[in-house]
Amino acid sequence: MNTPEKKHPLQKLMDNPWLLLALGVAIPALSYSVWGWIELVLVKPATLP
Repeated sequence: MNTPEKKHPLQKLMDNPWLLLALGVAIPALSYSVWGWIELVLVKPATLP
């Protein structure tokens, strides 16, 4: 009898190259965008001479 193996959810994630590609692009893009917005909010206005 052939019983289907149960795969761990992390194994399913690691077996999908397109999902890994999407996550590899989306996570850095989102983190750097959020970091940029935080820096823009925290920057002090420039003083003019």
